[in-house]
Amino acid sequence: MDAIALLLAATFNAGTILALAGLGLLINERAGIVNLGAEGMMLVAAIAGFATAVTTGSAALGLLAGAAAGGVMAALFGWMVIWLNTNQVATGLALSLFGGGFSAFVGVNFVQARMGQRPDFHIPLLADLPFAGPAFFRQHPMVYVAVALAFGLAWFLYRSRAGLVLRAVGESPESAHALGYPVRRIRLAAVVAGGVLCGVAGAYISTVYTPLWVEGMVAGKGWIALALTTFATWRPGRLLLGAYLFGGVTMLQFHLQGQGVEVPSQFLSMLPYVATIVVLVLISRNAAWIRVNMPASLGKPFFPGS
Repeated sequence: MDAIALLLAATFNAGTILALAGLGLLINERAGIVNLGAEGMMLVAAIAGFATAVTTGSAALGLLAGAAAGGVMAALFGWMVIWLNTNQVATGLALSLFGGGFSAFVGVNFVQARMGQRPDFHIPLLADLPFAGPAFFRQHPMVYVAVALAFGLAWFLYRSRAGLVLRAVGESPESAHALGYPVRRIRLAAVVAGGVLCGVAGAYISTVYTPLWVEGMVAGKGWIALALTTFATWRPGRLLLGAYLFGGVTMLQFHLQGQGVEVPSQFLSMLPYVATIVVLVLISRNAAWIRVNMPASLGKPFFPGS
């Protein structure tokens, strides 16, 4: 039971990264923008957050720095695709490549750096419960923030006027523009908000999940988060569930190795990516289901007055 509790705790820890980044990308896509630059944004945020945490001794400031770095990169992306009307796919890929190279260049001096002692997070009384305590109530605060964000975003999208406007922009920007809504500004705000969440996810990796800096340490999590938006059919609750599912698959490899299971480590390491491909293949078999749930103007540029 102790081993299962530790596996669940590790699952929530790993899934939080995907949940934060996935929720950010979901906001982007609900506004009709496809951002393939999540991997690059997360890498830049990871080095920004780690460098800040090492310099100041505060992991909280590191998370804020990561959020700022993600927001700045997303604003640049949004300016290019929304105002300059560059291709969203090509611009996103360029952002991802830039983020990988830039983070590697900036992070050279931080490869051997180490953060200070981290505080022990736990919820009083609940953390002492057998099984449930170590599994659920000894997590970093960002784990609970990610869960709250998923429920908050679901309420925002389906219960608030602003969320309705955001969804309308993603479904038919021409109609929203005809009603007097500033479509470009709304899309830019959504892109920046998504970038901030991707930035927090990247900084979480380098300051909490594995408190160190290694080149390319995001290791494809940005792409998995992007796939999760389709897996969840653009719904926050399903995305949260999918994030923890993939987090569990990621942690399962270490759990099996710790239990002495004789499986090649290379096979275990590829499990999260195999799971991603299998899920996407299964979902793509029902094209009509995807069309019903996908924002109608996803990836399509908008030209005011055209």
